[in-house]
Amino acid sequence: MTLRLAVPADAPAIADLGRRAFVAKFGHLYSAANLARFLDESHGLAKVDKELADAAMMVAVIEQDGRLASFCKIIRASSLPRHTAAQAPMELKQLYTDPDLIGRGAGARLMDWALAQARDWGADEMQLSVYADNPQAQAFYRKFGLEKVADIEFWVGDHCDPEFMFARTI
Repeated sequence: MTLRLAVPADAPAIADLGRRAFVAKFGHLYSAANLARFLDESHGLAKVDKELADAAMMVAVIEQDGRLASFCKIIRASSLPRHTAAQAPMELKQLYTDPDLIGRGAGARLMDWALAQARDWGADEMQLSVYADNPQAQAFYRKFGLEKVADIEFWVGDHCDPEFMFARTI
């Protein structure tokens, strides 16, 4: 497994993996129209291209056997609602692994990278949101010291999901 920063040429693979991973885990929750719109807005090629060009965002990828196995997006300033006393929180936006490769260590390597980058940025807290009915992801983030700090919402079209905001002091 090779961890590296994403480059513009990775955009199609990141968009594809984001779509596949989201549909595999959450696709059954939404109407076809809501899901299609969300995938275009959040995991479309134009969105990924824009994110890779954003100086406030970093995207790391893990390649395994010549293909993209996992990726992680982080931003310098959290966009989540204020629920902690953090003065300089950063946000982990997405950490997705190919559904066929979950459990092989890629996510842990990306979390270590994200936490190291947060320290380098001078962030005082890492924040993220996680679906309330995703105990596997919650257990994963707890292994890295993140804990639930608030109940929040995540909208996919006109469908509102209950989410938990997790945070960890850096």
